[in-house]
Amino acid sequence: MNTITNDSARAGASVGLTGDTIVFNGGRPLSGRIEVRGAKNLVTKAMVAALLGEEVSVLRDVPDISDVRVVAGLLTLHGVKIDRNEVSGDLRLDPTNVETAHMAEINAHAGSSRIPILFCGPLLHRLGEAFIPDLGGCRIGDRPIDFHLEVLRNFGAVIEKLPSGIRMSAPEGLHGAKVTLPYPSVGATEQVLLTAVRANGRTELRNAAIEPEIMDLINILQKMGAVISVDADRVIRIEGVERLGGYSHKALFDRNEAASWASAALVTKGDIYVGGAKQPEMLTFLNVFRKAGGAFEIHDDGIRFYHPGGELRPVVIETDVHPGFMTDWQQPLVVALTQAHGVSIVHETVYEQRFGFVDALVEMGSDIQLHRECLGSQECRFGQRNFQHSAIISGPTKLKAADIEVPDLRGGFSHLIAALAAEGTSRVSNVGIIARGYENFIAKLETLGADFTVEA
Repeated sequence: MNTITNDSARAGASVGLTGDTIVFNGGRPLSGRIEVRGAKNLVTKAMVAALLGEEVSVLRDVPDISDVRVVAGLLTLHGVKIDRNEVSGDLRLDPTNVETAHMAEINAHAGSSRIPILFCGPLLHRLGEAFIPDLGGCRIGDRPIDFHLEVLRNFGAVIEKLPSGIRMSAPEGLHGAKVTLPYPSVGATEQVLLTAVRANGRTELRNAAIEPEIMDLINILQKMGAVISVDADRVIRIEGVERLGGYSHKALFDRNEAASWASAALVTKGDIYVGGAKQPEMLTFLNVFRKAGGAFEIHDDGIRFYHPGGELRPVVIETDVHPGFMTDWQQPLVVALTQAHGVSIVHETVYEQRFGFVDALVEMGSDIQLHRECLGSQECRFGQRNFQHSAIISGPTKLKAADIEVPDLRGGFSHLIAALAAEGTSRVSNVGIIARGYENFIAKLETLGADFTVEA
């Protein structure tokens, strides 16, 4: 087991890739087997949940990605001792000596991560106060923290905005609240869960997100001693408890990474076995993948995704909250749809600026037109706000090599697989962003037979 210290967490926060460039020689199929571990969108929140307990927690199958290192650094600053088994990916989190961290140190470790906002509820319970810095994240749309702050106020938090960030206190403790979300936001749902489980009284959350990662977080909190019920109408009820213990839990697999590699297999005419992927959490993606002309085989230990030959078919996609088609799935799949015979339509309803990545695809020869209208089954919340949130993709088009700068996590992986499919030599820069959510993706590319070199 390796102990994660402040210095090691900071030094490894980018997994050694920020600012680097990869040069791809495209045009060859990806083939082979890779493994996916725990979901980025769960493990970071599960690590924060350990703050709520008064005993050691063990989180298994945690990927070595930069977002995990950022959270580990922030937890270490607050006195949590973290040991990691590099082989299994297991984390041992000991929160028995939680303490207040200095704002400057939190700023230095948080970087562009938005995770610190989720520390607030647990820290208010444990210490009676919390500090968070200005928050960053991928440039894919508005992610305001105002609603998070309002939720915390409802629980009894006193909030003070400072030039360097936000200070919170709970002089009278936190109490249960009734919260209705205007949109089933994953982040806001997580905020309520992490705050309500130790609040005094009952909390009722309406219009909650019910993504698999949310349900797995609820499983973890229940293991710790929380009392949480989930109704079919997106209502979550939490009865606050005075004390929580630790947990031992194997993280849900990363369905976003699995879908990304599936799209890579499709666009490169390859054959990729994604070990660790499971059918139930990918049901919606699998249906669209098959409609587009992809093939897959379900096995006990993973899913094989491959291009079966023949022409890819156009599809109409409308992203949505679970159980709809995930927004994180559409970007890699759009690259594959540039090779479909006909016109595909993608209506993005979750993040209003998620199509920023298509500029590079157009430069590479794709025929993609963006529209402000809702090109879906119904008008969404972006319909009257002047955002280009619908895309028409006409194909097939021959992808040609280009120099690309990665804009965000999922868009970055989309650029990467476009370079792998394009004929000629492409240079993809700023690939460190991809390490936020894709564990050892360089080694996985090598395993799958990609032809590339990494420039320092």
